[in-house]
Amino acid sequence: MTLRWPGSSHLEDDFEAWIAQRHQERVLDGSTTPAGPCPDEAFLKSLAGKSKQISLSDPRVGHAANCPICMRRLLELRPAYQARQRKLMPTAAAACCCLIVVALVMVARHRANPSHSVPEVAAVQETVDLWKAGTLRSDQPSPLQSVSLPAALVKVTIILPRYSEPGRYVVAVTRDQTGNDLLAQSSATAAGNGDREEVSVDLDLRKSQPGSYFLSTTHEQDQASYYYPLQIK
Repeated sequence: MTLRWPGSSHLEDDFEAWIAQRHQERVLDGSTTPAGPCPDEAFLKSLAGKSKQISLSDPRVGHAANCPICMRRLLELRPAYQARQRKLMPTAAAACCCLIVVALVMVARHRANPSHSVPEVAAVQETVDLWKAGTLRSDQPSPLQSVSLPAALVKVTIILPRYSEPGRYVVAVTRDQTGNDLLAQSSATAAGNGDREEVSVDLDLRKSQPGSYFLSTTHEQDQASYYYPLQIK
């Protein structure tokens, strides 16, 4: 049995190995006297495998280290144990590689399909008819009857006022008619439906508190915003 101190040099390791070899030769020659009976086969197998459950203060260790019978058996068991370890190393490495591959595949699938972890929220379908509505710019007071939308993720189709131009529109929900305190905004290209122009956008109003707001539309070329009273319920 040898002890290796931290920081020991190769020369010291060689010296300890030489001492162990000399002791082993003396044991096999019968020049030592073991104390106590020989331990059983299970103990010798554990000792050959350098089991951490065996304490060096165990008297069976001292006997095995000085008994020629036990020493010969240990020398037989040790190569078999080392051979099993060499066979297990590729298997353990392969299993580790498989686990890494599986983990990478799961991460890739999770990134490619984020909807699996975050459930999709269905948008509420709403229609706002402004066909007969007058349009007011900037902060001019509006006599229009307000329209309403729920405090939810809304897919709103807006029928634009008569004589509205085709093209792309920005639709927004704000606290006032100056465009301050923007709650939601989206843009889309208006689609003709007969003599009418309609624009469909998604507005996320889930964090909005019930109350009075303004719905605005802004044409990409006009750049003037038209505001309509809006109630969020």
